[in-house]
Amino acid sequence: MSVKIGNIDLGDFPLLLAPMEDVSDPPFRFVCKQNGADMMYTEFISSEGLIRDAAKSRQKLDVFEYERPIGIQIFGSDIEHMREATEIATKAKPDLIDINYGCPVKNVACRGAGASLLQDIDKMVAMTAAVVKATHLPVTVKTRLGWDDNTKNVYEVAERLQDVGIKALTIHGRTRSQMYKGVADWTLIREIKRNPRIQIPIFGNGDVDSPEKAANWRLEYEVDGIMIGRAAIGYPWIFREIKHFFETGTFLDGPTINERVDVCTTHLKKSIEWKGSKTGIFEMRRHYANYFKGIPNFKEYRMKLVSLERVEDIEDVLYEIRNKFDTVAV
Repeated sequence: MSVKIGNIDLGDFPLLLAPMEDVSDPPFRFVCKQNGADMMYTEFISSEGLIRDAAKSRQKLDVFEYERPIGIQIFGSDIEHMREATEIATKAKPDLIDINYGCPVKNVACRGAGASLLQDIDKMVAMTAAVVKATHLPVTVKTRLGWDDNTKNVYEVAERLQDVGIKALTIHGRTRSQMYKGVADWTLIREIKRNPRIQIPIFGNGDVDSPEKAANWRLEYEVDGIMIGRAAIGYPWIFREIKHFFETGTFLDGPTINERVDVCTTHLKKSIEWKGSKTGIFEMRRHYANYFKGIPNFKEYRMKLVSLERVEDIEDVLYEIRNKFDTVAV
């Protein structure tokens, strides 16, 4: 049975790339798509920023044909502004619009957006209904279990948001108060999946960082697909490794040093293409440590990579890494 969001066919068990601020930009999405991500999302975009026509928010609307299916994720605290932002985002021609009711960080949640809507379900439902009415595209939602341990209300949220027209729901297995600490709990996600009233796809998110965990949780928690976030940073191969394990029951060998250098170089080039040389090089710095994680005595190279300002110099260091570490097992 294929999983469908509206008319978007995602195959029998899709792997989704999570929308992550300052990470899920087009260059990163490119390398994840190449390695098997079935569905991806933009970084979350402020509804206020879109309405004000802020350059940073507008740039995040960039979507490319090779990324499809792709969702634009928006967040905000004002219902009318979310409606307007939906109209703006729809014009960028994504495949769907996603609403962020899960972001726990202070400057989002403490301004009445993101996860803070879990404290006001009526407003969340009204906001969602307004977004659904403002676009012809399927609308999906990403949220958490609740605000804290005493208010795990996502069961009610799932029913009510389905009733106003969302086409899929992704649930991160933590409360807002947990932030990213502790262990994700997917038991409530399974309860929602088992609810006979729920007809839309339910995706699980939180702590999936290996093929065996993905396979075990697929069976244990009965979700329709899995969204992967932090485990893909600097390791886009996670998608292909999980798919290989699903298909064969065997582990794919991890990426070689050559592959790590190749994908890192592609990511760098895409970053420069999209953002220009200066910003593209600067923003790539957060990724190097993850691409080469586990390589012994790598610090000297990492320090070079995060300090160099010319693409030719960075490529020289990557070439050096390829030659020096090509026999190292990671």
